[in-house]
Amino acid sequence: MTPGARVAAAIEILDDIAGGRPAEQALTRWARSSRFAGSKDRAAVRDHVFDALRHWNSDAVRGGGTTGRARMIGRLRAAEQDVDTLFHGQGHAPAPLTAEEHASGAEPEDTPDLWDLPAWLIGRWRDSLSGDAARTALALTERAPVTLRVNTTKTDRETAQAALRDLGIETIPNARADSALTVTSGARQVRLSAPYLDGLVEIQDASSQAAVRALPGQGRALDFCAGGGGKSLALAAQGWSVTAHDIDPRRMQDLPLRAERGGHTIETCAPDEVADAGPFDLVLYDAPCSGSGTWRRTPDAKWALTPERLDELHKMQAEVLETAHSLVAPSGTLAYATCSVLSSENASQIEAFLARHPDWVTTRAQSWTVDAEGDGFFLACLTRA
Repeated sequence: MTPGARVAAAIEILDDIAGGRPAEQALTRWARSSRFAGSKDRAAVRDHVFDALRHWNSDAVRGGGTTGRARMIGRLRAAEQDVDTLFHGQGHAPAPLTAEEHASGAEPEDTPDLWDLPAWLIGRWRDSLSGDAARTALALTERAPVTLRVNTTKTDRETAQAALRDLGIETIPNARADSALTVTSGARQVRLSAPYLDGLVEIQDASSQAAVRALPGQGRALDFCAGGGGKSLALAAQGWSVTAHDIDPRRMQDLPLRAERGGHTIETCAPDEVADAGPFDLVLYDAPCSGSGTWRRTPDAKWALTPERLDELHKMQAEVLETAHSLVAPSGTLAYATCSVLSSENASQIEAFLARHPDWVTTRAQSWTVDAEGDGFFLACLTRA
């Protein structure tokens, strides 16, 4: 595919997303109907789409419209690229710009456009992040780092780096966690590399790693909302005896293979069995949330979030906290975590829980910001007084 044809494909996919189709489904649908596209083409188109999603508001302003075509015009203008070299109508490239399109567009001025956030969220964003609100919003418009967790039960960080380097995958130590490596080149080769397939490294954000590293003690641990099981594996690498649970067990279907690859034994627990599986020395509740700290990776989630959905998440977080705390051993720890930067999902949930349960206290509360090292993340550790 020519560079112009890749832009045309991105326009088609963006229009599909604007019509209500989730981004991943829209990309998959295009790929299945475009068998001619090679792996480099698919990667380039994906980059165009996700860059436009991260800048959904500002690109529309710069491009003078809300169509996929206008947003791609806005994206190229923001990157200071010559739009006419890609919009020329040849080789499946988009048609040349009209005189009206050449004259349209402006620089963003309003806060929702400058920050690329939904307008309804701006007040809550400011309340949650105060003086860091603008920086965090702009950080979420950049591409996220690719970060690996070194499986310290099998190797150390330096040895893992050397093994990856031999395969053309360059990394640097990530200061957020002593198990973390940031990939600087060769990221798309990681999943097919021997260090990954042999369980020496896993793909995991550094903030998530740091949160697990901050959890105290050892013993029996329950990963209450395990999902794919990344934190279960990290806990096992720290010496915990781990049980993984998720309300949808299908999310954990790859966990046995990943655990075997990493040299871990992790039990899984069905929803109807979890009440009888405790008590646990640690219950890690990685709560369903807005994911606002990870919107670099899932930018369409930023635009799909509504006030009503956020209220539903608040209710769910509180309800599951009530279940999770009952599974903690008398001297154990309840760890509440989110990948959100919104205080209503973080500190406010902990304050409300402590108001309902005055016999519990906070022993640790920490937030990680969105930056070049990792995603936005929150952790609170609670114990009985």
